[in-house]
Amino acid sequence: MNKKKIIIFAVCLAGLLAIQIKFFLPFMYDIAASDLFLVESKDAANPMSISTDMTAMAFAHCNTYIKNEADEDQSLSFASQPTNAWTLGNYEYIVNADVEISGKDSPNVMRHYACRIQYGKGDDTSGASDFENWSVEGVSGLTD
Repeated sequence: MNKKKIIIFAVCLAGLLAIQIKFFLPFMYDIAASDLFLVESKDAANPMSISTDMTAMAFAHCNTYIKNEADEDQSLSFASQPTNAWTLGNYEYIVNADVEISGKDSPNVMRHYACRIQYGKGDDTSGASDFENWSVEGVSGLTD
């Protein structure tokens, strides 16, 4: 009786695997290749570091966000330009820059941070200077 159960289990498992390979995987590949997940935007992704008006705005807004999140007793001094800035496409950017952090009871510390930020109005860049139109996805590198 035990041997029959193992054989039935193996046959069912092989049948499920065959159904998945023959029917579900091709269907999933067709969905992934379709335009279902395509986001059309004038802002194309670029693997190289770039410097544009939008990356400059992203840098400024990241600095504003970091200032707002800092402790009251900390003094922040930002670099005049980002070290690197990349566009991920669809008005999403990664900004890499330096900030010098000083506090009352602590020595000055230079931090190299990365900020991921998204402009929310798409191709309408007229509101790029307004911080409310941006959302910071995350900042790293400011703490030990």
